[in-house]
Amino acid sequence: MSRVHHYNISVEWTGNNGTGTSNAAAYRRDHTLSAANRQPLACSSDPAFRGDPAKYNPEDMLLYSLSSCHMLWYLHLCADAGIVVTAYIDYPEATMVEESAEGKGRFVSACLKPVITITDASKEELAHSLHEKAHHKCFIANSCNFPVTHEPTFVIAAT
Repeated sequence: MSRVHHYNISVEWTGNNGTGTSNAAAYRRDHTLSAANRQPLACSSDPAFRGDPAKYNPEDMLLYSLSSCHMLWYLHLCADAGIVVTAYIDYPEATMVEESAEGKGRFVSACLKPVITITDASKEELAHSLHEKAHHKCFIANSCNFPVTHEPTFVIAAT
């Protein structure tokens, strides 16, 4: 049975310096991401596109979405498989190719590089194999038109 999920957010441009978009240098690329019952998140464009380097940009958020979706599926699969994960941190990287003659760019690859701490060394091979299963279940990865790879590193927790 298929289930449908709907998502609603608000993205509000906050970069009007008083003259709106009178020219490309006249406005900031700042905006705020909001959703019901959540703290707002200050965002901008990538600094390469006149954005604020202190704020998250759409490209960061795409990579975050891939990483967090994969992590959440992975942790669920580990719990189901009896693998105790005590720490998980990802250092994902993505490559975007910019630009065509029309100014278009696109992501061409992403690589998730999680460092995962587990408690049982005998389950490392199984823990490794669950990344592929998590990848196939990840809603975000299933929505991408570029390859997403995984290079996990495992640490065995000291007992």
